[in-house]
Amino acid sequence: MRAIIPAAGFGTRLKPHTYSLPKVLLNVGGKPILGHIIDKLFSENIYNATFVVGYLGEKIVEYVKKEYPQLNSSFVTQEIALGLGHAIHVAIPTISNEEIFIILGDTIFDVDLKNVLNQTYSSLGVKLVDDPSRFGVAVCENNFILKLVEKPKTPISKLALVGLYYIKNTKLLIDSLNELFEKEIKTKGEYQLTDALQLMIEKGEKFTTFNVDGWYDCGKSETLLSTNKFLLQTKGTNRKVKGSIIINPVYISESAVVKNCVIGPNTTIAENCIVEESIIKNSILSPNARVEKSMLDNSIIGMNAIIKGNYKKLNAGDSSEIEFY
Repeated sequence: MRAIIPAAGFGTRLKPHTYSLPKVLLNVGGKPILGHIIDKLFSENIYNATFVVGYLGEKIVEYVKKEYPQLNSSFVTQEIALGLGHAIHVAIPTISNEEIFIILGDTIFDVDLKNVLNQTYSSLGVKLVDDPSRFGVAVCENNFILKLVEKPKTPISKLALVGLYYIKNTKLLIDSLNELFEKEIKTKGEYQLTDALQLMIEKGEKFTTFNVDGWYDCGKSETLLSTNKFLLQTKGTNRKVKGSIIINPVYISESAVVKNCVIGPNTTIAENCIVEESIIKNSILSPNARVEKSMLDNSIIGMNAIIKGNYKKLNAGDSSEIEFY
């Protein structure tokens, strides 16, 4: 089986952090978003993966090759963002007759995939949502999908597609993606994977669904922080720091220096951070950040940023230097 991970997005809603880092490499729960996804693949014995990269893609290539050398990884470039269907179409040269599992690169999920990946039919991850107009949705009957619609204007289903796609009939997917381009089939100006899957259904392919209650979007600062909170519940460290008060759950890297602080709850302090005489909760400090004499809540501090001063809520990008008097 091969995983395909689209990771070419600009991460507009996560500026200023994505000026210098692709969003899939932002730190959450002690490691980059992409690291959590690859760890999940390994837990399901998936060791072949294609990464669709674009903006700052060289940093993704460097990270994967350095941190996951055991992964049989391929990289393709999506020069222009023309939709998820376009991203998967770009990855076609790396796909053989093997089954594929598509995972969006900015999504962390908590679901047991063993039963899903042993099914007779292709299957799509879904979650009940209140506002289906922002998603592709599935209309189902007798446990099978009758129809897929991308961002419907009128509500026809509340079963939203959450970015997990298990495809058994790879050849038919490739044929359907090619048909999108041959016939210029677009939705809202883009080539949508949902439309290609709908073509597969019309040609007789059967799809089931699987529920994904643990679905965590990392596309904006608020959801990145809420995902950090979720991950720390199971992946936090129990590190004790002499002279400081630690309120779990937190992640504190072994290489981080913490002096005379109150840390937590729901706080990540990444590699080589220095934190002194500060109170920090519900926040993420990226690698090599430095915080002194500050109180931070619901904040994201970028790599190499320096924060000194008073109580604030911050969204400080990489290499910032901020002082409060």
